[in-house]
Amino acid sequence: MAKKKRITRKQLLKQPDEFMTFSGKLISYFTENKKSIAIVLCAVFIFIFAVSALNYFSKKQEVKAFDLLYNSMAKYETLKDKEKPETACQEVENDFKSIFDKYPRKMGGKLARIFFANACYQAKKYDNAIELYSISLKDFAGDPLFKNLVLNSIAYSYEGKKDYKKAVKNFQMISTGDEPVMKGDAFFNLGMLYEKLGETDKSIEAYKKIVSDYKDTVYVEIAKKKVSG
Repeated sequence: MAKKKRITRKQLLKQPDEFMTFSGKLISYFTENKKSIAIVLCAVFIFIFAVSALNYFSKKQEVKAFDLLYNSMAKYETLKDKEKPETACQEVENDFKSIFDKYPRKMGGKLARIFFANACYQAKKYDNAIELYSISLKDFAGDPLFKNLVLNSIAYSYEGKKDYKKAVKNFQMISTGDEPVMKGDAFFNLGMLYEKLGETDKSIEAYKKIVSDYKDTVYVEIAKKKVSG
């Protein structure tokens, strides 16, 4: 695999136009693919948590649940590379359901539900995804980070259905909560959704919040243009 060429500070100073073009394309990519990226990040966070959790869960049932989860995840990833998302989701449905039905109170079962919800989202089965995410919201009610990740996924599912008002409601729960993770993204999504709903003032306020409080997000330059425009 070829190594990525590192851009030095000197090169950036010599080629500002090229760098700005690249930055613009990168921001554009994140904006256009923000939903898929967010869902994938949710899965990544959960996978890392699942692997770490294995060091702590020693009970036989918990280990069994995680073992089944790992196998189901591997099966889904293999299918996703070969089949359409709808087909991949259908093929693993029984695998994941058997885990969270048999081990509903085990961490492996709870994580299996989220992974299958992600698969449903990718397959555009938004109602199924929302139903599963809503249960997961209760499963992780005591964990602010996981709660935000799930709320974010629910919001994107409603947006996929073009139910923008319910999407706004879920993004608002992230933006008004105490957990900082996903807040900048939530305000950006609120800005976009309020635009679609024709609520210009609320849209501008959301973008202003990014410019003032979340300058490290990839969307800050877009927010600045929205505010100044």
